[in-house]
Amino acid sequence: MDTRVAIIGIIVENNNSVEKLNSILHDYGKYIIGRMGLPYREKGINIISIAIDAPQDIISALSGKLGKLPGVSTKTAYSKISGKTKKEVPDEESD
Repeated sequence: MDTRVAIIGIIVENNNSVEKLNSILHDYGKYIIGRMGLPYREKGINIISIAIDAPQDIISALSGKLGKLPGVSTKTAYSKISGKTKKEVPDEESD
């Protein structure tokens, strides 16, 4: 399956959406490479960065679901490289 590596930038301005946001991220956990969250207390917001390796439709669906939450904004940046996930590439030694 062809996948893309992308970064989803998330700004959370409504803390009431955090529980649902975390639930959605949990549902997509098998695709997530890493996550970094920064609370910006002076502004009362949270900044989250998600690195993901998934088919493009999965990345778009995740970003869309997150962006529909009240007080949540998302932006996605895709790598220019697409390809198979490592676990799907045949092992060269087994040939």
